[in-house]
Amino acid sequence: MFTGLIEEIGSIAKIDSIPGGKRLRISAKLILDDTKIDDSICVNGVCLTVTNLEDESFWVDAVGATLSKTTLAETRLNQKVNLERAVRLSDRLGGHLVQGHVNGVGNISAVKKLGSNYLLEVFVPEELHKYIISEGSIALDGISFTVAEIKFPNVAISVIPHTWDNTNLKHRYIGEKINIETDVIAKYVEKLLGGNGDTDEKYSDEWFKNLGY
Repeated sequence: MFTGLIEEIGSIAKIDSIPGGKRLRISAKLILDDTKIDDSICVNGVCLTVTNLEDESFWVDAVGATLSKTTLAETRLNQKVNLERAVRLSDRLGGHLVQGHVNGVGNISAVKKLGSNYLLEVFVPEELHKYIISEGSIALDGISFTVAEIKFPNVAISVIPHTWDNTNLKHRYIGEKINIETDVIAKYVEKLLGGNGDTDEKYSDEWFKNLGY
C-alpha cells in the first residue's frame, strides 16, 4: 500500500527482455536507504517487486497484465519515473490509499500555467468515470491528487509548485499516456451494493423504488 506522495524521481537506466516481459534497472538514491529485495516500490503508479539491488539502482520485472494494463510497455531509456516505497502502518497518511494497481491508461490532454500553479487535464476512459467524483481522490502515475473538476471525458487536476517540481510531471507532454488508479473505496462500495460494473442498469429508478425510496 502507498500514499501517492512521491519520494523521488528515478530514471530508467536499463531495459532487458525476459520471457513474457521486461526487466528494468531504475536509478535512485533516496528510496534505497532501507530497501531490500522483495520490497514493493511504486513506479509511476505501478506496484513492482524489487528483485535485485545495485549501487544507486534497483531491478524490477514487469510481465503479463502489468505490461498490458499500464504504460510500462512503452518504457524507454532515461525516462523519468515517480518512485515511492510502501507505507509503514505507523506513518501519517498524507495522500490517500494507493494500491499501485493501475485501473486504466489515460492521456494528458492539457497543461495550463495559472500563476505559480498548474492545471492538468487528463482524458480518462469512460468506464472509470463512475469511480471519480469532484473533490475525490485519484492517482496519476502514482501521484495522489484531488479532483478539481470533471469535464467529461477529461478530469481536471490542480497541481501546486511543490508537486510539479518534485515529480515527473515537469517532464511530461500533451498527448502522453499516464497511469490512472481510482479510489479503492469507490470500488468496494460498488461491490457491497451488489454492483457488477454496469451501474446504469443496476441502479435504475425501478431499483430504488423496489427498495422503498
